[in-house]
Amino acid sequence: MLYLPREDGQGLVEYALILVLVSIVVIVLLTLLGSQVSQVFNDISGSLSTRP
Repeated sequence: MLYLPREDGQGLVEYALILVLVSIVVIVLLTLLGSQVSQVFNDISGSLSTRP
């Protein structure tokens, strides 16, 4: 009888690892750029509220 390894769950693990990696990258970028993005939104909000 021929032995064939089962690879059913392998794809799920790979997708989970990719999801974790993308999540880590997003968290790091938001941590580094969060204050700058917040300042841009504050500037936009300030300019919209001062318009007649």
